[in-house]
Amino acid sequence: MRASTHPIRLRLAGVAVLAASLAFVSACGGSDDNGPTPTASGSAGPVDILGPIDKATGAPVKIGVITEGSSPTADHTNDKRVIPAVVKYLNEHKGGIGGRPIEVTVCETLSDLSKAADCGSQMVDDGVAAVLIGTSAVVEAAWKPLNDAKIPVMLYSSGDPTLLASPTTFVLANPTFGFVDLAIQVAKDAGNKKVSAIVVDVPAALHSAQEVAPPLFQKAGIGYELVRVAPGTADMTPQMQQIADNGSDQVFIIGNDAFCISAMNGLGAVGFTGTISGISQCITDATRKSVASTTLKGMVISASAPIGPDSPSMRLFTKVAETYGKDIDLSNQDGMIMFMLIAGLQTATQGITGDITPATITTTIKSMKETELPGGGGINFRCNGKAVTDSQAVCVRGGLSTTLDDKGQPAAYKVLANTPIPD
Repeated sequence: MRASTHPIRLRLAGVAVLAASLAFVSACGGSDDNGPTPTASGSAGPVDILGPIDKATGAPVKIGVITEGSSPTADHTNDKRVIPAVVKYLNEHKGGIGGRPIEVTVCETLSDLSKAADCGSQMVDDGVAAVLIGTSAVVEAAWKPLNDAKIPVMLYSSGDPTLLASPTTFVLANPTFGFVDLAIQVAKDAGNKKVSAIVVDVPAALHSAQEVAPPLFQKAGIGYELVRVAPGTADMTPQMQQIADNGSDQVFIIGNDAFCISAMNGLGAVGFTGTISGISQCITDATRKSVASTTLKGMVISASAPIGPDSPSMRLFTKVAETYGKDIDLSNQDGMIMFMLIAGLQTATQGITGDITPATITTTIKSMKETELPGGGGINFRCNGKAVTDSQAVCVRGGLSTTLDDKGQPAAYKVLANTPIPD
């Protein structure tokens, strides 16, 4: 199956940080005009991209996987279909972990804090060697009992300072990229001198905009101004006039689709002609229907995984899903994030020998050399604690961005600010 051309569901790096406050559930969902959502049918074809056969043998390595499942706020059942497909691929072509087959135990949180904590405790009781936590709004609740037990945890993203400081936790997304670093990089690339951040006035969104962003923009030599707008503001023309008057040549929008629609239409009303960038939650069907294509074209947004346009990552994910899975939705970005986590753990533990325990897995991951993150669209990772200052759990610098075409769809993905991680 070729890479999907169906409209894509993009998620922001760090979406779990905002999920509860902004109700960001599924962003960048497209219309049905391009046909049905593609799925992996289970049919096997050429498997060259999967690599040579390297079957795992011996006693299994028990790995826990915590996922959201289906809840009132999000449906992550696709993740559960991805998990066994990726495990079969790794056990057949990558020698599992340390040459031994990976065996997974899955627990669903249902977006419930108490259930998430129970999942973490269950994994401790089950004696797993490591745990992966998929996209979730209750990451920290599941993580705490695992951290207390010193079980290594690999997850996609979190903004929790305690989690990011953990020596047994490994995070595959830079927590500031989608909110701050992308805006700075876009400004540098375009030669822009001042950025106004248009931010929905809720605590989860304001933390990065108020506390994290200002010193980083100052260090980059780029002007910065925060424009706070109350949720539900339909006409933002007065606030956008403020931006037109303050000399900004770029805006970065943080909010859900309704918020971003009002902001972009307000910018159009005041004649703003600068660069528009924002988080991926800005772009949904509603945005495409409500905002002029001339405004959407060229907009730069963050992305978590390179779903959609053809790329080596998309081809591998598709082939794994086709060969080892069934009914996997290839347009769902959370599915590729799950692929990234499972394959990322296997990659980070290559070369492990002897007893495979939480302690030896942690040591092996910390000593890994910098290498490409499977499913990461060309992003490299290294988990030696030196990717981001004061956040030793983070394994990645920079992230992915995409520029929208005139239909509001991602045209291609680009790796930004993924500089080498020092020894």
